[in-house]
Amino acid sequence: MSDATLPAMPVFPAPRRMGHGAFWLACAVAALALIAVLRGIGSEYAYFAATFVLQYVVLATAWNILGGYAGYVNFGAAAFFAAGAYTTVAIGKALGLSLLPCIGFAALVGGALGLGTGLLTLRLRGAYFAIATLCLSVVLQTLVVNWNYVGGSRGAYVIRPRDIPWPFDTYSGYLCAVAVVLAAAAIAIARTIEKSRLGLGLAALRDDEQAAEAAGVPTLRLKLIATTISGAMMAVAGAPLPLLGSYVEPTSAFGLAYAVNAIAMPLIGGTASWAGPLIGAVLLSSLQQAATVTISSAANLLIVGVVLVVFVCAAPHGILGLFRKGGR
Repeated sequence: MSDATLPAMPVFPAPRRMGHGAFWLACAVAALALIAVLRGIGSEYAYFAATFVLQYVVLATAWNILGGYAGYVNFGAAAFFAAGAYTTVAIGKALGLSLLPCIGFAALVGGALGLGTGLLTLRLRGAYFAIATLCLSVVLQTLVVNWNYVGGSRGAYVIRPRDIPWPFDTYSGYLCAVAVVLAAAAIAIARTIEKSRLGLGLAALRDDEQAAEAAGVPTLRLKLIATTISGAMMAVAGAPLPLLGSYVEPTSAFGLAYAVNAIAMPLIGGTASWAGPLIGAVLLSSLQQAATVTISSAANLLIVGVVLVVFVCAAPHGILGLFRKGGR
């Protein structure tokens, strides 16, 4: 049979992927819809619970940029989170600025802290890098405890502004709306990084750093970029904390819960995609908030430990890994 008589093979079009601009637009629409729903509920507890969950969405997504995409496990998430919180306290006290400018300053402080961490740990990998980030948290906490300008070990009280931005009727609603916007922006940034050349380079860095260097991947530059972006986003997650409870002190700001949750949430959801930290953060933080209301806040870390052990044994690649395995 000649080639002319062979039946033509059907050609199926490749699935079209959502572009970066379309995804940012989808995140903006989802954020506006969530703000509208929460404003319709109009409950102070709903605002607080949603802010609590969204705060962890930002923190887990930020941790995953370095820990999931690049494979560098950061045990110092609480240090960056607290740096953002105390930046709000210090800038608000010194310049009298509102929350949004303080968030911008927190991003600068967290980015500089992340860049410095990357520069100081250039040759460290694996457990040595994780220990270095843990030491960073201890050093920063010691500095804050002895810094009387931000309250030192006594903590600092932060008075909420009397003027509530339009169209919100309470300051809690405004904080919740800010948390929604920050979470949507964090997810959009993580997805953009994952689908870009930076994401491909970080994946090569995670799989085999030496092979990536041999192939010409600028591993040093990618590591510095990842630590800077991750540090800035984690600090942004902590910036609204002083206004959320009108009080902040070192023990809670540098609490173990932030460091543990920042690692556990991406692992439970799946570290290979931007959606994993989102799923893990919503699941774990919702369970913790429910336990706080019904049992006690002391059960939060117990819940994290139990859920993490279950998923490590049953689904080592997280919830997304289960769906992908089921799809195959």
